[in-house]
Amino acid sequence: MVQMLDLSISDNAQLVLSAADLLLVGASWIYFPKSEHGPPLPPSPPTWHLLGHFLHLRNSFFTIAGWIDRYGPLITISSGTENIIIIGRYKAVVDIMEKQGGSLADCPRMIAAGEILSGGRAIGFMHTGDRFRRVRGALHSHLQPKVAEVYQPLQMSHARNTVLDILDDPYNFQNHATTYAAASIMKITCGKTTPTSASDPEVREVHRLFERFRTALHPGAYLVDSIPWLKYLPWYGLDLKRQFESTGKLYTNQLNRVKQQLQSDVDVENERLHHLTETEMAFLGGALFGAGSDTTAVAICTVLMAAACFPEEQAKVQAEICTAPTFTDQESLPRFAHRTTEDVIWENYSIPAGTMVFGNHWAISQDPEVYPDPDTFKPQRWTNDQGRMREDLKFFVYRFGRRICPAQHVANRSVFINSLLILWAFQLTLDPTKPLDDLRFMTGAMLNDRPCAIDFKARFPEVNLRRMMQNYPVIA
Repeated sequence: MVQMLDLSISDNAQLVLSAADLLLVGASWIYFPKSEHGPPLPPSPPTWHLLGHFLHLRNSFFTIAGWIDRYGPLITISSGTENIIIIGRYKAVVDIMEKQGGSLADCPRMIAAGEILSGGRAIGFMHTGDRFRRVRGALHSHLQPKVAEVYQPLQMSHARNTVLDILDDPYNFQNHATTYAAASIMKITCGKTTPTSASDPEVREVHRLFERFRTALHPGAYLVDSIPWLKYLPWYGLDLKRQFESTGKLYTNQLNRVKQQLQSDVDVENERLHHLTETEMAFLGGALFGAGSDTTAVAICTVLMAAACFPEEQAKVQAEICTAPTFTDQESLPRFAHRTTEDVIWENYSIPAGTMVFGNHWAISQDPEVYPDPDTFKPQRWTNDQGRMREDLKFFVYRFGRRICPAQHVANRSVFINSLLILWAFQLTLDPTKPLDDLRFMTGAMLNDRPCAIDFKARFPEVNLRRMMQNYPVIA
């Protein structure tokens, strides 16, 4: 579910730095930028572009990983006059973004997306301070591990529907994953009891909003991010301002629906414990939906793609599942930017206060010292000799340090129950006549096209599978 709690923007979209196509005359070279005090900044790859390093939008993480391999675990790239630090190795990201997380809990200023489009109310763009602590506290109270267990029957119920949807229409499995994510989150955040699908106007509206966020976050998309005073011109950014007004109405209507269903003032707890206004509560619920819908659906589809691509690993999982899986099987079947608020020193390098810092997930995943043979699909690398999940090895799916996604426990359960139930119900194979793009889901957004074509063959007679699903735990 990674993440508008982090605004779920992909690594490639985050790290695409817009720069002019003007070239400097003469050669360029790798250099070690100087910090004002103490050790130098991490090394910077060469660039011929006048306004900094240019990265293509698609698959820019390959370029970043190549720089990390060549220049070291930390690199400095530039966008205009601003230096940006990218971390691409496991030890460095743990030392800096986890162990010194308090120094990187802030986020950079993003005027178009954070201040105009979301009115400063989206938690993913909030700077550290009182409001951020209050909003994050409210999220944590409803998403911490013990509370997340309460949602398991709901998740099982909707995962059951996903199996039945695939049985009826296997071609549109991506839509079914989106329907699962939307229905589950709408129930958790808004208490929606009527059926929800990927094609509902409300769901489509929220997806359109987050497409606008992705556009606004592209460096160079809006001049106001370089010239902040444009924000105060009445005629500037009217498209963003209109979208903000529309979004506010949508989120407020959702909050009012919750109140009507419960026939009480549901804001009493949040007002008393977290001191949230109605507007803050409305935007918080909308943020949770936006953060979790696409990312959860994409994660589920990625697991299904991997299962179809590696049938031998799929068979190992299926061999361990005798009956329709539930959350009781979880133990036995283990299978956005930060900104420093103070100087951070790591080994021989300095990251000055106010610097934008990214952890690049792709480069970290290629760290050969932590993930030997990283390009090989080896699920067993995550388990110990007893078949349990290793506690000494992790991956940072939900970001880092104090900006980690608070909905991670709900998201993990969604991916687990859907993946396992589908693998129990179906044999997945790739359609060899259709193209395969195994990197296409890495945008973090559900796509209109299909990166892969998967054939779903029921592992039981259809009538028996439907009967077993009818007896599977269901809640209203």
